[in-house]
Amino acid sequence: MKKLILSAAILIGTMSAHALTVSQDIKTVISVQAEYTEVTADAVPAAVKTALQTAYPGAKLDKAFVNDKKEYKLEISVKDQKATVYSDVNGNWLKI
Repeated sequence: MKKLILSAAILIGTMSAHALTVSQDIKTVISVQAEYTEVTADAVPAAVKTALQTAYPGAKLDKAFVNDKKEYKLEISVKDQKATVYSDVNGNWLKI
């Protein structure tokens, strides 16, 4: 009987120590997305327009946005589907 009580006490102590360790490992991650400003389709560089037509033939540029790093956020529609794609000033696609 003493072994059972001792085993239970050790088990409870181990579980509470593990719970304390787990609760201290929580981290907060905050990501900041660059602010984009809307621009006209004429303000989008030719390299970006060419890359868009090459990657998405028949795509229509609905809206264009640019940030301080000269990265472009393009809202496009292809047939009945809409998508948002990102490009740098040279027409290279970005993953955001």
